Amino acid sequence: MSERGPSTAPTDEPSPGRPAAPIPLKGPGSGAAPLTAARRTGLLVTFVLGGLTALPPLSMDMYLPALPQVTDALHSPAATVQLTLTACLAGMALGQLVIGPMSDKWGRRRPLLGGMVVYVLATVLCAFAPNAELLIGFRLLQGLAGSAAIVIARAVVRDLYDGVEMARFFSTLMLISGAAPIIAPLIGGQVLRFTDWRGVFVVLTVVGAALTVLVWRSLAETLPPERRQTGGMGAALRTMRGLLGDRVFAGYTLAGGFAFAVLFSYVSASPFVIQEIYGASPQQFSLLFGLNSIGLIIVGQVNGKLLVGRVSLDKALAVGLAVITTASAALLLMSTGVFGEVGLVPVAAGLFVLMSAMGLVMPNTNAQALMRTPHAAGSASALLGTSSFLIGAIASPLVGIAGEDTAVPMAVVQLTCSLLAVGVFLGLCRPWRPRTPLAAPSL
Repeated sequence: MSERGPSTAPTDEPSPGRPAAPIPLKGPGSGAAPLTAARRTGLLVTFVLGGLTALPPLSMDMYLPALPQVTDALHSPAATVQLTLTACLAGMALGQLVIGPMSDKWGRRRPLLGGMVVYVLATVLCAFAPNAELLIGFRLLQGLAGSAAIVIARAVVRDLYDGVEMARFFSTLMLISGAAPIIAPLIGGQVLRFTDWRGVFVVLTVVGAALTVLVWRSLAETLPPERRQTGGMGAALRTMRGLLGDRVFAGYTLAGGFAFAVLFSYVSASPFVIQEIYGASPQQFSLLFGLNSIGLIIVGQVNGKLLVGRVSLDKALAVGLAVITTASAALLLMSTGVFGEVGLVPVAAGLFVLMSAMGLVMPNTNAQALMRTPHAAGSASALLGTSSFLIGAIASPLVGIAGEDTAVPMAVVQLTCSLLAVGVFLGLCRPWRPRTPLAAPSL
């Protein structure tokens, strides 16, 4: 891999507050408003993009309290039911590889609206799945369609913002997308008090339909025709190959992917660890899950409001990775009995620290990678998302490989992935070295 790649972009630490060049917008009610006007809509843009980035955690986390119930209702082992999470995650990973380049070629709105419509239909099918095998298939379709939300949301942020502004906006998005893991399990836990697990998918259907209408009415096109990619699949593949050939971009992409695997191993295993091993109720699990998400939001806001512009993004990222690694090691020691018999409180504290540190890792890996790719934000966003979701999908079934009665596999996966994230950050990103700006491609 080289330090050069397929686009012209700022170096690692851009000048604070530098906006992207104003470009006309096209969309309902947008007329010829420049991007600066779109940025000034502030709250509306943040709310719409936050809703889109919240859709994946909503799709995952609202369903989490129901996992033990699904296991009983469909007469399937826990490892099989966990594959419903893996299928959705894999669908979101693979779908981004298609929808990201599509958005670079055709603009952001059309692929996004098409994906949202299919997402709503797939969620309805999940609600009526008669067995675990069909539920896995429908969850795969749900993930494929839902990938449009997260990949295009990141691309729109890259269209509208640059440099430190972009890093700050990613942290601001965590107020909304970070609230989703808090609200979703709470809603899921309450839904289970009145109906069964199928009712969770009914609620997700309503959420998806409402978000689709909001996007259709409120989100203007942010990629004008003159900035769109030309060529077919071959050009898209060449663009992605060039992006992956950039050592620094690949480093941030893999570091974010392994960190996401740490997070998703927690998402996948915690319903069984907290409820089955430590005896918490679905409602108690939802409250603990929400508390961890509050920690992530708080640290994300500290990152965006206090650290960005004062501390280099790489330093903040390094601290986040160090904390995640330390917390993972502590959880492994607790789960193997090194500290003797431990209860729920020490384990919950370790998970809280681990989740909170994600507020330093996720926004900064996204911002650092996308800073190098202004010409192909959709493709770059697709590679970022695909690596995260695909690595997470691989990690998900591993946490249940030893059954429901031990937390050791979860802790082992978390520690392994956190060490890999540190390794690629140091080995590929090499934050102590100056970087050469990327060169534009000739397609």
